[in-house]
Amino acid sequence: MEVTAGDVDALVTGVLLLGSGGGGDARVYAHVLRSVLAAGPVRLHSPAELGDAPVLPVGMLGGTRVLGEKLPSGDELPAAVRALVRWTGVTPAAVMPFEAAGLNGVLPLPLAHQLGLPLVDADLMGRALPRVDQLTRVVAGGAVTPMALAEPAGQTVVVDGGDPVSTELTVRAFVAQAGGWAGAVMAPAPAAAALGDACLGTLGRALGLGRAHAGLGDTPAPARVADALGGHPVGGGRVVDVRRSPVGRFGRAAVTVDAPGAGVLRIEAENEYLLVLADGEPVAASPEVIVLLDRRSAAPIAADAVRSGDDVLVLVLPAPPWWAARPDAAVHVGPQAFGLGPAAAAPRPVRPAPAAEPPAPHAARSACTAAGTGQEARR
Repeated sequence: MEVTAGDVDALVTGVLLLGSGGGGDARVYAHVLRSVLAAGPVRLHSPAELGDAPVLPVGMLGGTRVLGEKLPSGDELPAAVRALVRWTGVTPAAVMPFEAAGLNGVLPLPLAHQLGLPLVDADLMGRALPRVDQLTRVVAGGAVTPMALAEPAGQTVVVDGGDPVSTELTVRAFVAQAGGWAGAVMAPAPAAAALGDACLGTLGRALGLGRAHAGLGDTPAPARVADALGGHPVGGGRVVDVRRSPVGRFGRAAVTVDAPGAGVLRIEAENEYLLVLADGEPVAASPEVIVLLDRRSAAPIAADAVRSGDDVLVLVLPAPPWWAARPDAAVHVGPQAFGLGPAAAAPRPVRPAPAAEPPAPHAARSACTAAGTGQEARR
């Protein structure tokens, strides 16, 4: 599968959907993608194609809103790669996103093009999640350190040793002191390792979602949106209340929706949407991908952008298969991992995800100019 310049809008929409309300605003990087892909497509590789070739998971840690204040130099990720190569002595053979959602879902494409390396169609989350210790590789017992970070002013650090929780705290301290964000590159691992400890085909899933979204047309009915995206509609209505509060290192939000026919919906978020309650009963929970869409345009609305008065559709996309196959996933990425209690949603039948088929020529509508703004503190 290849990603071309004509796929930028679909890919951006798809990673926004997999962001589950978080992950950073990929639209700010759309022009960079178009510029890079104008020179030629980027091919998405299965890990199986690359055998034991060392692959670097890459992305960004910090607050994407800060990108507008502390502009990138464009060398953050290459600098972090160089630092990790110096530290490990391992020359990478490919790169992959550690989070194929939100802004981190698109950053590896220009890097792969810049370094002339293959891009692996897999990631270590399958949706947006806020913490380093919530990576699939960590849950599977793998290592994410040494990890190199580089910030726009030129500081570079390498974090080695320590457990995933202490690594999370250390890298957050650096990001805070560095002005809000940094490019991050994690320990190399054989491509074949991703077959067992990564979510496979996530960029392809994002592209399929984005292409399906582009074909929805104007003012699509909720059932049509759900069918096209392979999700389940929970309900729709007006947002009547949004309560925000700082919790730890991230912002917490509780969104209340008056949804006729579905009751009162309460959506709990911490950077991403994590839990949906209908009249007090859990009906959806992370690692399912919870999405709030503008009911007129079906454009995804970020957790830090949703406001009282918004007319929304609450949709649930299937959890990434890697998490869905593990009964203990909720301990790591479910509501209780965020202090929201042991809530678990009722199981739903698995619906097929949209395939990443090429779009019809007329299906050019994009969510890139529709509702929803940027993202706040992240990764």
